[in-house]
Amino acid sequence: MDTPLDELYFKWLYSQVADPDVVNPYATHWRLLKLLYTREFVWFVPNDDNRLADGKDLRYEFIDCEQLQDVDESWVRMPCSALELLIALSRKLAFNSEWAYPGCFWGLMDNVELKQYNDRRSYREDTIQDVLDTIIFRTYKYDGRGGLFPLREGKEDQRRVELWYQMCAYILENT
Repeated sequence: MDTPLDELYFKWLYSQVADPDVVNPYATHWRLLKLLYTREFVWFVPNDDNRLADGKDLRYEFIDCEQLQDVDESWVRMPCSALELLIALSRKLAFNSEWAYPGCFWGLMDNVELKQYNDRRSYREDTIQDVLDTIIFRTYKYDGRGGLFPLREGKEDQRRVELWYQMCAYILENT
């Protein structure tokens, strides 16, 4: 294999949510998704480790799809990236809501105001990192505004609710 595994995997992840053959920088998000890929997603709320496991499972899917042999197990065990978590979570969102995928991924990006950052637009990396900090460290609002699953009528503090139940409440409120 001439291309490093990490690079192949990132391109595969990108292809899960966007067309890698598109070259128009107004319609591509390589830089944004690379930042999400290089940022570790950590969990603080019980059971959110399940969502990280979902994200890391994408690695096995990638290995199967690309028919790779002898992949170093330490690569598979690396921490989950924000991009992996978001792709896996948006797949669950699509399945449970019957909304279109990968539209669910871009809906989550829109909820946290990251969708606007295409490859043509100039922006500072720390802007993206601040948004990721808000999501990861749950410094968004009580009702989820500023997070992945904002609610119009949050009945409990979304900062303390596991991602799965945030997603479920979001689906119920938006269907």
